[in-house]
Amino acid sequence: MAIIDCGIGNLFSLECALKRVGLKPNVVRKARSLKGVDAIVIPGVGNFKAATQKMKNLRQEIAKSVSEGVPLFGICLGLQLLFDSSEEGPGGGLGFLEGRVLKLPGTVKTPHMGWNTLKILHGNDLVRGVSETDYFYFVHSYYPSPASNRAIVARTEYGLDFVSIAGHENIHGVQFHPEKSGRTGEQILRNFASIVRRRGS
Repeated sequence: MAIIDCGIGNLFSLECALKRVGLKPNVVRKARSLKGVDAIVIPGVGNFKAATQKMKNLRQEIAKSVSEGVPLFGICLGLQLLFDSSEEGPGGGLGFLEGRVLKLPGTVKTPHMGWNTLKILHGNDLVRGVSETDYFYFVHSYYPSPASNRAIVARTEYGLDFVSIAGHENIHGVQFHPEKSGRTGEQILRNFASIVRRRGS
């Protein structure tokens, strides 16, 4: 399994969290390292434009893997990169999910930093065993706005109901940091690990 290095943020805690749920992550910086992987994780904190530049040479191989059914998981900025574009700056996202990334309203303090809950709109394998009373750790100033409601799995309230989990088929993304969310975040990662193992069986 590959963790895409967007050049932003420390990947160590995510690597450790993925190992705890039985996955074998490798940090990837070159396209050839994506060949034959069983899953891809795109993490990140920071700037949309900078991340798209860092991923420029990986885009084609990521798209090829996704078209072959490889599970893809975007975390925080990684979720935003699954969409077409962002108000944060120029640069095209990966476009796996149609829509745009918007800035949180000026009526709330940004970044949205701390613990918050989910309002699950429809269940899927990623949220199995997750309750609307569970708390997850967020750090972000932007959020995705999918073009289709079918891509929305869960929303979170912070000045508005923003999309906090999105996905379609083998594409999954969360706006919070599961690796920093304790037991509840580990449940999300366990669910993703189950998705990966099921595809490989």
